Amino acid sequence: MEKYLEALNEAQREAVKHIDGPLLILAGAGSGKTKTITSRLAYLLSLGIDPTNTLTLTFTNKAANEMRERALSMLEGISYPPLLCTFHKFGLLFLKFHIEKLGRKNNFVVIDTDDKKRILKSFGTDLPIGLIASEISRYKSSLINPAVAWEKAEQESYKKIAALYEKYEKYIADNNLVDFDDLLVLPYQILEADEALAKEISERYKYVMVDEYQDTNDLQYKLLQKICTTHNNICVVGDDDQSIYGWRGANIKNILDFSQSFENTKVVKLENNYRSTSKILKAANELIEHNRGRIGKVLNSTKGEGKSIEVVESADENHESTIIAKRVKALIDKGVSPKSIAVLYRINALSRSLEEGLNRAGVPYNMVGGVKFYERTEIKDMISYLRIIANPNDDFSIKRIINRPKRGLGKVTLDKIIKSAYESKKSIYEYILTSADELESSMSKKCFNALYEFVQNIQTLQDVASRATYDVIDEIEELFGIKKYYAQLPDSLERVSNIDEFFGLFRDLIKQNPDMSIDDFLNDLALQSDQDNIDGENISIMSIHASKGLEFEYLFVIGMEEGFFPLIGDGSDIEEERRLGYVAITRAKEELTLSFSESRFYKGRRTELTKSRFLKESGVCQGSLILEKTTSFKKGDLVKHKIFGMGRIFEISKVKREFKLKINFGGVKRDILASFVEKI
Repeated sequence: MEKYLEALNEAQREAVKHIDGPLLILAGAGSGKTKTITSRLAYLLSLGIDPTNTLTLTFTNKAANEMRERALSMLEGISYPPLLCTFHKFGLLFLKFHIEKLGRKNNFVVIDTDDKKRILKSFGTDLPIGLIASEISRYKSSLINPAVAWEKAEQESYKKIAALYEKYEKYIADNNLVDFDDLLVLPYQILEADEALAKEISERYKYVMVDEYQDTNDLQYKLLQKICTTHNNICVVGDDDQSIYGWRGANIKNILDFSQSFENTKVVKLENNYRSTSKILKAANELIEHNRGRIGKVLNSTKGEGKSIEVVESADENHESTIIAKRVKALIDKGVSPKSIAVLYRINALSRSLEEGLNRAGVPYNMVGGVKFYERTEIKDMISYLRIIANPNDDFSIKRIINRPKRGLGKVTLDKIIKSAYESKKSIYEYILTSADELESSMSKKCFNALYEFVQNIQTLQDVASRATYDVIDEIEELFGIKKYYAQLPDSLERVSNIDEFFGLFRDLIKQNPDMSIDDFLNDLALQSDQDNIDGENISIMSIHASKGLEFEYLFVIGMEEGFFPLIGDGSDIEEERRLGYVAITRAKEELTLSFSESRFYKGRRTELTKSRFLKESGVCQGSLILEKTTSFKKGDLVKHKIFGMGRIFEISKVKREFKLKINFGGVKRDILASFVEKI
């Protein structure tokens, strides 16, 4: 073990050799976090601590496997490996031994998200299944049972969701099923109800370690407290400056308040960065210093000064994508490996113009952790609507969108229509138009009316297209409400942004080519979105969220404008946006280019933009400093007020530099300033 300890720096060694009592390892980007935590596990085992008395929790199986291999490679003669797994794997193992305490059998089956949606669909509901599944998951993670969910629901649709939640919980219990959320919820409920078992589990796992602690949610924190019932030998590793998952439940307070939660905490800061040059780290340090909600640390480079960060200004998104593509191509032509180049963006809608610029320049790319713009569900839907206007006999496109948005047409009804159309040698559209009597007698009046409204709307759109192609997009939204439909689903902000981006593309092309028909537009689109499958290495393009944990020699970050990065409004948190900026900058090893445009399509219209405050805050260019109060609250969040109790936010607005929340406290609606409530 000695030779491995010698390979660590002073702070890493200090963290590794700390044995008893709570330890917070504040690990900056590129500071050797994994090396430190695996060395600490190996060090504990090298002292003779029984591997079965250790528990190391991570967020991904890949991280768990890598850490296990690295820790065990440092030691010889370990007869059985320590438990090193994800939170959910730990929950699964726990339930196999203890689920009987809930009156359930341990031969339960774990269901995935698709199974969950199928079960909910079988109950029959007019609400979007994705929304119901998402809300049930949120309730469970907040330990809210169906009765409380019903009691606190302020809208009729949420009453319906609470009722479906109750039905769903009964169904999975009756059929001995466990969903993904249950893998954390049920172990906590068992430990909360059984103090003796909590002590037994705590005695078994005397040394607990948690990786990526800044990403833990309230339920994971409570579960850890139960596991530490009889001791406080808990070591957590994380970076408060890289907490970027507040939107999916991660609570940054877990890491900020760790020292208050566990008494006599030792804090070790890993500030030596082995990834980036000094100039890159200087920008990251200066940017993140503008955040108030942080413990504080400064990254120091071990690699020297390096090149200055470059800032690129473009007239619009097409100009920007051309510049970035040319620069990327120049690097590859110079012999740089495409694998060492990446382009990042804050919102996925920005990938559309970037993808087209790379295609035009003949630069092959991989999209990491995302779906290419024209392959996204909502964009495929929009293209299908346009295809039907151009050719209503396109059965493939009709099948895709005949019941999207929902028109109450069940699978059996649709299968009958498709079969009858095939037998009568007609397209689906033609069959519906010419078989009114037959259809009316074979389905409910509501379904029949919805079906005929659909084909009549297609005819209306064809008429609009023959007169003015430019107006077709607005008419599609007016008649079918596709944005309205996607606004109700999970990831609504992202999906609606993508549709707006597509609307903007359509309008822009028609403006430039007034005689363009829908057919021409679709043909042009097919050419733009069809990236050649070129063999060999590709560059990477991805959202900043998807880039966490990765690193690249040459990095470009596009969309550095107010409103795009940082994203502003609807409860967005400027401090979390700044942490995202910090994550983006610290992905770069050697060269970093930040890009902003003077205008973009925004919500379907071209908008003049100002450069991001982050460019000024990171010290890479001049600009006025924008100070703003922050809120991490979102619509739908449950909050607690010291007098009015628990309530749910249904609206957020801004008053000067403060945020005002409209909150429903059990039927009584009040306007409360954000700083007077806390999130549950």
